[in-house]
Amino acid sequence: MKGRISVVLAVVVLLALVGGCKNETSDTAAVRKAPEFTLRSFDGKEVSLSAYRGKVVVLEWLNTDCPFVLYHYESAKTMVSLAAKYKDVVWLAINSTNSTDVKTNLDFASRHKITYPILDDRDGKVGRAYAAKTTPHMFVIDAEGNIVYDGAIDNAPMGSAKGEKINYVDEALAAISSGKVVNIESSKPYGCNVKYAN
Repeated sequence: MKGRISVVLAVVVLLALVGGCKNETSDTAAVRKAPEFTLRSFDGKEVSLSAYRGKVVVLEWLNTDCPFVLYHYESAKTMVSLAAKYKDVVWLAINSTNSTDVKTNLDFASRHKITYPILDDRDGKVGRAYAAKTTPHMFVIDAEGNIVYDGAIDNAPMGSAKGEKINYVDEALAAISSGKVVNIESSKPYGCNVKYAN
C-alpha cells in the first residue's frame, strides 16, 4: 500500500513540475521581438530601430491618401496629439505605399506639423516583416525591444465607436509609463489595406 501511495505522489509531483515548465515556456513564447530595421526618412535621414533600444517606440503605418489616416490627422489630430503627450516615447511613421513619393510625404508632414519622421518603406520589406495590414496599423515596442501592442489605434473607425471609445495606444503607453502591464496586447487593425509593391 505504501508503495502505491509513493508512486501516486511521485506522479502528482512530476505532473506539477511538467505543468510548471509548460507554463513558463508558453509565457516566454508569447514575447514577440520587434524586427530590426534601418530605413531612410523622406527628408533623407537614416533611422534604425536599434538606435532606440532602452526607449519605448511607437510605429504607425501611414498612407497619405487613406481616408482613415486623414481622419486621424485632419479631424481628430490623434497621432500628433499622442506623440506630443508622450514626449519620452519615440514615434515613427512608416509609409509602405509603393506608389508614394518624397514630395507627397514632405508636404503631408509640413501640413500636419509632424515632428517625427515618416520613413520610406516603398519596397515593403519592413511592413511585411511586421505583417502591417492597414493604414493606420500601430505597434508599441517596449524598452527591451518587445512588441507589447499590435493593432488599431482605437476602437472608433472614423470616430464611431460601439460603446465607450478606447484609444488602445494611449492605454498601452499609459500602462508602460506607470510600470504596469499592457492589458490589451492586440486588436484588429482597421483602415485601408497597405498598398505593397508586388
